Amino acid sequence: MADTIIIGIDAGTSIIKSVAFDAGGRQIASVALPNTYEILPGGGAEQDLGRTWADTAASLRQLAEKVPDLARRTVAVAVTGQGDGTWLIDGEGEPVGPAWLWLDARAAPTVEEIRASPDDRARFEKTATGLAACQQGAQLAHIGRHMPERLKGAATAFHCKDWLYFKLTGSRATDPSEGCFTFGDFRRRAYDDEVVGLLGLEGMRSLLPPIVDGTRQNAGLSPEAAAATGLKAGTPVALGYIDVVCTALGAGLFDRRATPGCTIIGSTGMNMRLVLSADQVELNDDATGYTMCMPAPGVFAQMQSSLAATLNIDWVLSLASDILRTQGIERGHDDLIGLIDGWVTAASPGALLYQPYISEAGERGPFVDGNARAGFVGISQQHGFGDLVRSVLEGLAFAVRDCYAAMGPLPQEIRLTGGAAKSPALRAMLGAVLGARTRTSRRVEAGAAGAAMIAAVSTGHYASMDECAAEWVDPMLGEVEDPDTALAQRYGKVFDAYVEARTALRPVWRSLASARKSI
Repeated sequence: MADTIIIGIDAGTSIIKSVAFDAGGRQIASVALPNTYEILPGGGAEQDLGRTWADTAASLRQLAEKVPDLARRTVAVAVTGQGDGTWLIDGEGEPVGPAWLWLDARAAPTVEEIRASPDDRARFEKTATGLAACQQGAQLAHIGRHMPERLKGAATAFHCKDWLYFKLTGSRATDPSEGCFTFGDFRRRAYDDEVVGLLGLEGMRSLLPPIVDGTRQNAGLSPEAAAATGLKAGTPVALGYIDVVCTALGAGLFDRRATPGCTIIGSTGMNMRLVLSADQVELNDDATGYTMCMPAPGVFAQMQSSLAATLNIDWVLSLASDILRTQGIERGHDDLIGLIDGWVTAASPGALLYQPYISEAGERGPFVDGNARAGFVGISQQHGFGDLVRSVLEGLAFAVRDCYAAMGPLPQEIRLTGGAAKSPALRAMLGAVLGARTRTSRRVEAGAAGAAMIAAVSTGHYASMDECAAEWVDPMLGEVEDPDTALAQRYGKVFDAYVEARTALRPVWRSLASARKSI
């Protein structure tokens, strides 16, 4: 067992990682290579399929340079990757044009039309997922209506990880998480023809590959992939779930006893609660959020996602950098990050409100509004820069609570991951705003680890995901941090004002968007 290696591949939007773990979940080595995509006029975001596979294969070859005798020692490989998007191939397995990424906004008008239909509620109740322009269902519907030539020759519609699994094994498949929240019935973990019809995709049903659960079956590495990667032909390869599920799995969401929440604080924010049965999934009136199958029977991750999380912090730090530069002082992003906790400590809690909708695409959770924009509420002459910084962090915490509140009762414990989770100040705010215990995962590569856990169960190293999580995840969780009760009471009152403000501002955002278009 000590000589055994399981490789997890995590193909993100901008970085592809291949990570080697031992059989007990300890990380041995990793390789990260930049991934490239192109932003197009009109909201397009595309990626070259061939380049993505070539970079993935290169990352595995480079991993072999770090790990002695990698090919012989590797007993399984698993792959996860960026979610949503549309990666089309033909009958021969060749790409049909570049992939549409989750960043692509071109399907937004089609999404508005479908969401406005009273029939969309039926789709939402089957998938338990709100429709968004990033999803493959919306993108295929838009392409079919407005760019049908893009479908010429297409035989299969993949997501990123599905494409890489195909290149590794020659098998056409997708996983239960992406297959069901886009086209299926989450309760049955299967495609649903009514959902396909409500999206107007009856004529494209043949594009959807079989749904394969990577914890139950795997395929052998093909000879062609073995030559490209340096691994042994026949090595078992498991198709992982979507990257957010794998990241949540690696960071500690899957714990039937604690039934925690899990928040990923990255450029975007993902907030998930563990649901132990389909009957416990709570559907909101706004038809927003995602419900994704977890790699265990009958277990789900219900989630709400914010378009901008740490992007708000990046903005306020860039503002500070610009001001300092006018005085001839150069301070980089990392230098300013180190000053945040000092600014926050010196400022009063809840002095201002900040709406953290800094993304040009608006917001998608727990409400959908492409016109939403960031802003401060309550500034007076007594407030300084430290107050602005603190309110930005508090705004992130309020947005997290806003997302959890749309999914039902607030979890009593939240597991945190992502770069910003290292900030003691932000952790304290999150705990107080949510009134919940927090624990931070020390796992560096949670997404790759979650994928590797799927492979470990698939190949029989563990009898269940529960056993695997106990060994791979629990030892990586930090100490419990209890919420500050006095601060929690104060934030409880401020949160009500936060929700009132974002509700009241929606017509203002709409008017501003109209004014911008007319200028």
